[in-house]
Amino acid sequence: MMKLKLKYPVLATGLLLSALGCKKDFLDTQYDIYNTPRSIATDRGTLYTFANAFYLPLPYGFNSLDGNLGAAASDEAQQTIVGSGAQILNQGALSPTNIPGDITSEYNSSYEGIRAANYYLDYSKGWQAFVKMNRDTITDATNYAKDKLMIRYYRGEAHIAKAYYYSELAKRYGGVPIVNNLLDYTNVQGIAKSSYDQVVNYIVNEIDTYKDSLAVSWRVSAYKDQMGRFDKGAALALKARVLLYAASPLNNPTNDAAKWTAAAAAARDVITTTGLGYSLYASGYQANFQSNNSIASGNPETIMAVRMPANTFPELNNYPIATPGGKSGVCPSNNLVSDYEYKGTPDPTNIFANRDPRLAATIVTNNSTWNSRTIDISAGGTDDRAKAGTSPTGFYLKKFLTDNLDVVNGATAIHSWILFRYAEVLLNYAEAMNEAYGPDALPAGYPLTARQALNQVRSRSGVAMPAVTVVPVTDFRTAVKHERRIELAFEGHRYWDLLRWKDAATVLNQPIQGVVATKSGSLFTYQVVNVANRKFNAPTNYLYPFSQTEIANSQGKLVQNSGY
Repeated sequence: MMKLKLKYPVLATGLLLSALGCKKDFLDTQYDIYNTPRSIATDRGTLYTFANAFYLPLPYGFNSLDGNLGAAASDEAQQTIVGSGAQILNQGALSPTNIPGDITSEYNSSYEGIRAANYYLDYSKGWQAFVKMNRDTITDATNYAKDKLMIRYYRGEAHIAKAYYYSELAKRYGGVPIVNNLLDYTNVQGIAKSSYDQVVNYIVNEIDTYKDSLAVSWRVSAYKDQMGRFDKGAALALKARVLLYAASPLNNPTNDAAKWTAAAAAARDVITTTGLGYSLYASGYQANFQSNNSIASGNPETIMAVRMPANTFPELNNYPIATPGGKSGVCPSNNLVSDYEYKGTPDPTNIFANRDPRLAATIVTNNSTWNSRTIDISAGGTDDRAKAGTSPTGFYLKKFLTDNLDVVNGATAIHSWILFRYAEVLLNYAEAMNEAYGPDALPAGYPLTARQALNQVRSRSGVAMPAVTVVPVTDFRTAVKHERRIELAFEGHRYWDLLRWKDAATVLNQPIQGVVATKSGSLFTYQVVNVANRKFNAPTNYLYPFSQTEIANSQGKLVQNSGY
């Protein structure tokens, strides 16, 4: 099964921050791959070094599929790269012998993260004596106290890291093998997979058991330089997400109400737990994703983010090809664009005007200004769709990207990948509360109704969309799905939402659409066109297949997912 056959703790895949010129305030995930148990036993600093190792495989969503965002796997976007991994998913061609490399890497990286966490827990068992080694605990009392505090935190974080990696595996494969201890990796034998529900129970148990051994919130602690590590808020947000997935139709075919109430309670805990203090970013929706705003200690919306040194990944990949250095990349679909509501009266001369402000914050539309020029996708225009490499949909990505970044001459910007943010928690809460109690019920001990949570997101600074007023549970469910589509666009949720709702069989069998623009004077008219057909094989594609190599290596213990 998983290829974890390392004699010593050598976790050699992933993106080392040092390779990107990391700064001291970034999470340092370097480790010496030549260390052996005998040599590291004399070095107290390894209690910190190996506490960083299990963070190395955390996903950096800006390069999750084809070296870019994963949006092209869903109806959010179309990838401009021909022969991309996204196309394997788009064409329903996924099989045990035809798996995009990024998917294989995710699988392997998750188990590497689990192994690193298990190693740390095993290695640090005697940490109380370890931190006393070769020091005077009286004269060095301050550092000694900090070491004791941090190692307690780090051991708790190792458990939450395992829970996180198993959550990523479970949403892809359903049931997976649980490796809960250090095995002899020179003689790995096959491990039978646990059921999906068993994996969920394992995750929840890890979080419930160890959440109080974590820092409550690194953002408001004396150690803000530790931001990027798991804290209690991140652990609770993970639990809320996992239980929401477990309650959803894909994983809850009998619609067990107890699963929805558990999901609602878990999301409530993120909102009400003392010391977390999360709220929506007051400086506005678009600003939340720009530069270092998402990781600023003054931003109460980010719960946890993967921090990286300044780079140009999103800009190089997704600037229009007519912008120097751009590759067009992941191009938003008209399927998505048309779902942005009108906030005011439709303008027949500009179909993108008077829409939900999140449209302009997320997507570059025709005749708008981007990188100090006006986008023109019409015939003969700078961004004419007939030109090689331009957007096939007529739209370009804006969210996350820095405007006017001179990528050709080496300019860079901070791009932290948000793993959990408060807006998602509110939407998780709204969905679970609606399914468990209805849109307006307020059980004792709950701070918000489903409607209040949903409308809190819609009324956020810089958005101010009208409140949702629909009453029936079914209509409110539709409103929640819409809000997730808009608020969380390109953040890596859409594909998994479609799967867990069992909407993928409908949505991912519809063509991806774009627009063709015709220019007359200064005005444009638009025609909606089909850009690419999509195919989703239900029910098979609701889970990923294990690779044929993993099946063979398991010696008959790993059972392939149904349909493959």
